[in-house]
Amino acid sequence: MGYLPIKDKDGWWKDTTSGCIESTDKHAYDKYMKTYYADQREKGEQIALQNEVSELKSEMSEIKTLLLTLVQDKK
Repeated sequence: MGYLPIKDKDGWWKDTTSGCIESTDKHAYDKYMKTYYADQREKGEQIALQNEVSELKSEMSEIKTLLLTLVQDKK
């Protein structure tokens, strides 16, 4: 198994056996993974907020229905 450097791309190598292109720049990889995990965390927070808003809408609808029932019963 051998590696050939990619022309004009420092730190990038092509595996001659599998044809894979690989980076040997650990700093760039760590930076990418940090960004990736931050994005995943942000997406999770957005989903949680969307779920919370949906629950609040449902509860408000239920409260509205109960209030309308109370008002109609008093008539």
